[in-house]
Amino acid sequence: MGTARHSDFEMYRRLLVQARPYWLHIAGILALDLVSTPLALLTPLPLKIAVDSFVGSHPLPGVLDALLPAIVPRSDSTVLTLAVGLLVGVAVLNQIQELAVSLLRTYTSEKLILGFRALLFRHVQRLSLSYHDSTGTADSTYRVQWDAPSIEYIVIDSVIPSVTAAFTFAMVIFVTVQLDWQLAGVAVVVVPALVVVTQAIRIHLRKRYTELKNLETSALAVIQEVLTSIRVVKAFGQEEREQERFVHRSSQSMRARIGLALFEGGFFSFVSLATTLGTAAVLFIGMRHVQSGVLTLGELLLVMTYVSQLYAPLRIIVQTISSMQDHLASAERAFTLLDQATEVAERPHPRPIGRAAGSVTFRNVSFAYEDEKPVLQDISFEITPGARLGIAGTTGAGKTTLVNLLSRFYDPSQGQILLDGLDLRDYKLVDLRNQFGFVLQDPVLFSSSIAENIAYSRPNASEDEIVAAANAACAHDFITRLPHGYDTLVGERGMRLSGGERQRISLARAFLKDAPILILDEPTSSVDMKTEGAIMEAMERLMHDRTTIMIAHRLSTLANCDMRIEIEDGRVREGAL
Repeated sequence: MGTARHSDFEMYRRLLVQARPYWLHIAGILALDLVSTPLALLTPLPLKIAVDSFVGSHPLPGVLDALLPAIVPRSDSTVLTLAVGLLVGVAVLNQIQELAVSLLRTYTSEKLILGFRALLFRHVQRLSLSYHDSTGTADSTYRVQWDAPSIEYIVIDSVIPSVTAAFTFAMVIFVTVQLDWQLAGVAVVVVPALVVVTQAIRIHLRKRYTELKNLETSALAVIQEVLTSIRVVKAFGQEEREQERFVHRSSQSMRARIGLALFEGGFFSFVSLATTLGTAAVLFIGMRHVQSGVLTLGELLLVMTYVSQLYAPLRIIVQTISSMQDHLASAERAFTLLDQATEVAERPHPRPIGRAAGSVTFRNVSFAYEDEKPVLQDISFEITPGARLGIAGTTGAGKTTLVNLLSRFYDPSQGQILLDGLDLRDYKLVDLRNQFGFVLQDPVLFSSSIAENIAYSRPNASEDEIVAAANAACAHDFITRLPHGYDTLVGERGMRLSGGERQRISLARAFLKDAPILILDEPTSSVDMKTEGAIMEAMERLMHDRTTIMIAHRLSTLANCDMRIEIEDGRVREGAL
């Protein structure tokens, strides 16, 4: 999936909309952040008082003098005590402000990231199987887990510090102008050059960060492929080959990141050099002003401190604009995922359905993945409620695609599929899928307990219902022999259990769901003859009074079906009652 180009304004708008529930929190962070500006302006004041009014003979600044009670003597001890007390007081206020900002920032950041991740995860689950087939899971995983935090960096760690830095910059300029407008003018001479250079590199950085994330996704894909196929890798002794593949792809992203670090390092060095030259010019001219009596030494120290405070927010703004390109690239990737349309979207007013009678009709159905060669062409048949349809055909003939269309994992390119006489697309999607129970060739189990896996089709099922379903699937006996019974963890993808055990748990899940339509996709093709007999016995009970579609490679294995069809090259070859 490519990354669409969004304007910065559009991304800021969408990020702020996403952050809307936390605008009050964000405003609180901004307000607390702005408090740092007057505290920063107060920080050098004790030094000026100590130099000019304690060491020197200048009177206290007018505001401080007015705040001191008249009965307090203006002695050297008072001046020194005032300077020290002011220094400690400002430091304490700074710590309180920083703690409050840290707590509120952490809470808001975590809530923002969780909300954005949840939105992405919800959307990616609703994308069609064709999207996941073509894109792969590594790309979606990277966007949900690593691109989603961009909202926190941009909204909180970039926008708020930039606003605060701009406010601080303006305030420092204002105060410095009051002390010496010429020095203030000299200090801001470097600003236009920094603005021009920053704007020039911004677009270039965004492009390079987008390329970097694509490379990192590629490396993640190798990890995911290898770990999900680790038995195959070990069986063929390909550990070293996969190691080389991973290192090769990771090296590409490493080189890209080093190149970015060098590029950004050069840019930050330019910023540092420009501000250093500005500071040197202020010092040179300022000392001349002290010699000529325009400034006192304490006022020059105050100006030099303010100049360092002037350049600090300027560096923050420039560096934030640069580093933000990384997170804007992530935000762009996240929004590209959200903009991916669901291919099986519901109609505006879908019809609810309780329990279907089970009548299924295919009318001239054709299907192709995107613009590729059609997988199914002009398929037509009808199943009456409670009947059994057997579908045979060689691998790749289109058998599984046919039942995927029935459960609306895809929509037909042409034709109609009817359930109880109504087009599938007219039904509410969640209600429609509740009408089907699945027993697949490769049963899918989750890394939780056996009971949780059986109850996956009905999470609110009672313990007695779970046990009854396991009994019906001939699974209860082997489950009770396990160390922890129904609480036994099955491991990732159920790999702690045998193939037959996994299949019986899958059958128990279908029994518990009690759906009116049953889809059996070669459920015994990967088990031994003894296990197959037990599974077939359980399936016979499961198929009773249900509309059933059974898929197999050969028609001979579908002898107990009421109707059989054979799919060849995407077409119905023959059918018999």
